[in-house]
Amino acid sequence: MTVSPIPEGYHTLTPYLVVDDAPAAIDFYTRAFGATEQVRMPMPDGKVGHAELRIGDSLVMLSDPMSGAATKAPKELGGTTGSVFMYVEDVDAAFEQAVGAGATVTMALEDMFWGDRFGTLTDPFGHVWSLATHKEDLTEEEIAERGQAAMAAMGSQS
Repeated sequence: MTVSPIPEGYHTLTPYLVVDDAPAAIDFYTRAFGATEQVRMPMPDGKVGHAELRIGDSLVMLSDPMSGAATKAPKELGGTTGSVFMYVEDVDAAFEQAVGAGATVTMALEDMFWGDRFGTLTDPFGHVWSLATHKEDLTEEEIAERGQAAMAAMGSQS
């Protein structure tokens, strides 16, 4: 029997988030993004050593902070060094659901020059989530032309 190098149900890349209060984060991601809990490994002190949530066709792993670990929670860092990008069927509805669950709008939804309706949220644990629905298939040339026009418009607003 051959073992697959990538386990069934996983993708090549999987975000791993460190959050203060993982049980509360699991609850939030369930309410905000429709996550379903797949795995939870509690530690003796009640914190979560590892958890896996399914959102759409993807997994997000998370844990409470652990002393000595290289990764830190955004609140400990005073910010975050990355974000999670998530495509959804209806970005307006998903955005509203996440805000209703406690996310803060970082960038309001907008139709973007590259063909997505896109916006960003910050979750109560300090992680940034970019949400989008793809609306148009564009050529590289169309994206470049629209991008130049968008940058020019931004420059004229300064």
